[in-house]
Amino acid sequence: MGRNNRTIPVAVLGVACAVGAVLALADVETPIRVILTPMFLFVVPGAAVVGLLRDRDPLSALTVGAAASLAVNVVLAEAMVLFDAWSPRAGVATVGILSFFLLVIRLLYRGNAPAERGTGTR
Repeated sequence: MGRNNRTIPVAVLGVACAVGAVLALADVETPIRVILTPMFLFVVPGAAVVGLLRDRDPLSALTVGAAASLAVNVVLAEAMVLFDAWSPRAGVATVGILSFFLLVIRLLYRGNAPAERGTGTR
């Protein structure tokens, strides 16, 4: 699948995740929230980590992204239970902020990298 063929599904997934976060933060009771909010919680941290590993093997990057997403959610839930501060809205906000910081790190770290690998001569 080429890069142009992935743009539309990635955009739809991003919008669905953003809608899930907004529904959770605004505390809107709707049946679609049950689907979109967990989608946000599981996809966004993993996508942020995969963005940092974009020049690795795709299967390895997806595996590490899924593991990182699971780890972020489990550690956050454990911390909220441990400190008796359970709040789904705070969890969604924390996952969003952490993922935003990972995106900033990606932009700062990869900002000066060449656009295409293997452009040098042998």
